[in-house]
Amino acid sequence: MLRNFLPLVLLLSSGCAHGAMANQEAAPSPATTQTAASPYLPLSELRAKYEDSESRYVTVGGLKLHYKDEGKGPVILMLHGSQSSLRTYDRITQLMKSDYRIIRLDLPGYGLSDAVTEESVANNQPVEMVEGVIDHLGLTKLTAVGVSSGGTMSAFLAAKRPELVERLVLSNMPSDPYNTAHLVMPQSFLDAQKRFAETKVYDRNFWYEYLRYFAGDPARMTDKKIDEYTDFGRRAPDPHLLGLVARVGDGVAAQAKFGTITVPTLLIWGSADPLLPESASAALVGHLKSTPASRMLLSDVGHYPPLEAPDRFASILRIYIEAAAPAR
Repeated sequence: MLRNFLPLVLLLSSGCAHGAMANQEAAPSPATTQTAASPYLPLSELRAKYEDSESRYVTVGGLKLHYKDEGKGPVILMLHGSQSSLRTYDRITQLMKSDYRIIRLDLPGYGLSDAVTEESVANNQPVEMVEGVIDHLGLTKLTAVGVSSGGTMSAFLAAKRPELVERLVLSNMPSDPYNTAHLVMPQSFLDAQKRFAETKVYDRNFWYEYLRYFAGDPARMTDKKIDEYTDFGRRAPDPHLLGLVARVGDGVAAQAKFGTITVPTLLIWGSADPLLPESASAALVGHLKSTPASRMLLSDVGHYPPLEAPDRFASILRIYIEAAAPAR
């Protein structure tokens, strides 16, 4: 049994990887080769390719963190999950920034943020990295949204800072220790993992298999999404990557924190998730003992609802903020 909430790739094979994503394009193709001579991309090259006019940086705990601050209105903080980046919320930001101020950041070791150092792990707790960005921006009230391990981080933030977080939206996050014995993977995905074990490189075919496996509808994982995952997955291996990831651990301490959350909470859950199905959302509701949590189940969506169904996610989020759980 895996006791820690590790990035999903680490549940399938050994090593560290990263990821990013986009929205709706043409159907994907399972190319298997890397195009560059080196298997790894320097962070400087990734920044040169993926930075845009909205990119900002702040140093927190000795690490340079990449974030975006777009739109005006009530603040929504969006935290990405396993193998991902702030690009998880590209489409949702487009849909909502006319009425909301959307704050997104690349968590340490992911996207365009610095790699995790031994010193940063020794001197910082995971949630403190997010708090550093919040304090830098002078935020005093916000809605926290998180998917996968970003949901865990959002829940920890709400437990620690109830005066800051007005409402909480969680998507396909773990609340209990779990194992992967129930996962039935196609041979093509098993072959991609075996190839990584031999080469120590996550090639494009790996991300093609990975994203399609964890999607409710594989066709939603387009070439652009797969290409971006491939690029960010080629960051140099980070030996301390997990040091600043919000984790459930053995469940005891995490569930105690979940039980102290008092703000309105909504679960937007992809119930076609092979790793954390509908039963996992019910378990999380059981741990939220101090607040009446609501659930919205998306039966055709997998592990990454903000990535796979962004238009629906944005619609549900907007209704929840404006009608179901308005500011008190």
